[in-house]
Amino acid sequence: MRRLLSIAAVTAFSVVAVHAPSGSLAAQQTPETEYEVLSPWADVDPIPLRGLSPRLDTLDGKKIGLFANFKRAAKPITDEVERRLKQKYPTIQTSLFHSTLPNVTETETINKERFAAWAKDMDAVVAAVGD
Repeated sequence: MRRLLSIAAVTAFSVVAVHAPSGSLAAQQTPETEYEVLSPWADVDPIPLRGLSPRLDTLDGKKIGLFANFKRAAKPITDEVERRLKQKYPTIQTSLFHSTLPNVTETETINKERFAAWAKDMDAVVAAVGD
């Protein structure tokens, strides 16, 4: 909504500046005057894009992390994913990280350190958001 209002304000300003009455400063300027209307909204992302992590060639013998967030359905989802992974890849190892906090990496330092150590030890991670 604010973006729409900003665009409308810039548009209205540019229309008033171009169609000003003949006695105004805009009408007294030379015809070569050009106006450049800039949007106040920037679409610049300061973080450079990077590709996805390389894919594993196989899951056999790999250590797969199962991340369950704090929502109620997340844990049953990871339980089912684990069951199916072990059924298809019997040599797979799984490790569950069940977060009881809404934001794992910013809420508590202890939880952040525990999460970082857990993630470093995994070959891949499957995240379940219990919505």
